[in-house]
Amino acid sequence: MRIDKYLKISRLIKRRTVANEACDAGRVLVNGKVVKASFDVKEGDIIEIGFGNKQVKVEVLSVQETVRKEEAKELYRFL
Repeated sequence: MRIDKYLKISRLIKRRTVANEACDAGRVLVNGKVVKASFDVKEGDIIEIGFGNKQVKVEVLSVQETVRKEEAKELYRFL
């Protein structure tokens, strides 16, 4: 699954366009490397997102095409 879609489905970022812009700006890293919005996310990847001066780091536990709002937190865990 694309990183921009994963960020939206997991609700780490609210909208896919915002996730896409964050990738284009170089604020999204996967396993320590800056990635484009089309990067393919796999289970076990470490995602780092820069929100201004705050850094969020999560590990991908599951990749699903659709998920309910209550179950979105089960897709990742904070590091």
